Amino acid sequence: MKHGRRRFGLTLALLVLYLAFWPVPIRPVAWQAPLPPPTEQYPQNGQLRDLERLADGVGTGPEGLAIDTQGRLYAGYEDGRVMRFDLNGEHGEVLADTGGRPLGISVSAKGVFVADAMRGLLQITDGGAVKVLSSGADGIPFRFVDDVDQSAADPYLYFSDASARFGYRQAMADILEHGDSGRLLRYDPQTGETRTLLRGLHFANGVAVGPGGEYVLVSEMGAYRVLRYWLKGARAGRHEVFVDNLPGFPDNLSIDHDHGCVWLALYAPRLPQLDAMAAHPGLRTLLYRVPTFLWPKLRPRSWALSFDFDGRLLQNLQYEAPPEQPHVRPAYGPVTSVVHYGGTLYFGSVADTAIGRIAMPTEALGTP
Repeated sequence: MKHGRRRFGLTLALLVLYLAFWPVPIRPVAWQAPLPPPTEQYPQNGQLRDLERLADGVGTGPEGLAIDTQGRLYAGYEDGRVMRFDLNGEHGEVLADTGGRPLGISVSAKGVFVADAMRGLLQITDGGAVKVLSSGADGIPFRFVDDVDQSAADPYLYFSDASARFGYRQAMADILEHGDSGRLLRYDPQTGETRTLLRGLHFANGVAVGPGGEYVLVSEMGAYRVLRYWLKGARAGRHEVFVDNLPGFPDNLSIDHDHGCVWLALYAPRLPQLDAMAAHPGLRTLLYRVPTFLWPKLRPRSWALSFDFDGRLLQNLQYEAPPEQPHVRPAYGPVTSVVHYGGTLYFGSVADTAIGRIAMPTEALGTP
């Protein structure tokens, strides 16, 4: 009995020492998370319950979507493939294998461009070859290139590097740290130069160039907001908050020119436990040391929002399956991208095995 107590005491002491002192790669920063918006501002609804699943089983994680002028659908998968489908998710063809993890995709007459988390900003040529356009800026290599967009108004490519410290599959490390190594960048195809437009971002994620190339939007997943960086006019070179204090983790963005709005994918609802630890870096360090199965769990919810060009909420589309009813249809997701085309919304996910599709509701939901 005495030896048993000693062993227990030694084990407990080692556990305490591990939780208190074991080195971790994150350096958490204290910050003040905003109070979540009231639930009535973004009420739950079942608008995305009947979302249709396209190209199911073709691959895992069609995270970023793009649709060209011919109505062809593009998606990048976890295994490195970039594929093109018709709008029914059929007749799929492999355009290229990036050898990394393709996330955001942008397609125009200029070409097919890919934000690859592992390899950087890429271009896929007509013959299926993959060309690395940019792998770093200001002497800092990219660790997590996330999204890319372009405009007919200028020759540039605008893209994000989510984190200069943590790579793909380490997103939670960056969120827990609340570091500021994310960047919004611009690539010039004519000179090959990559310029940093914004630095100090908290997990820079989705990117979308506004109408007429007036500005570019970038979502800060770790700060629950979307920023606007002005490219033209009297405010060129300045930035401001476009949407603040979102109810979830913002992901990819897209411009809907037909309806004059911006679509935003929400990865998941915010974690109250994470917000509560915002001002306590030591607690987040402690959390990082415990096994991941003990971490707070994200609630699976299909979620997309739209805003007008002044940042006012227009639509709030959601679906969350009741946890006490296991036989109810599960939510698609997590939703990481949403794109409008021809009266239909198409959804991408970093983890699902299908592309989502649903007819776009015509009424404005959740408008304050």
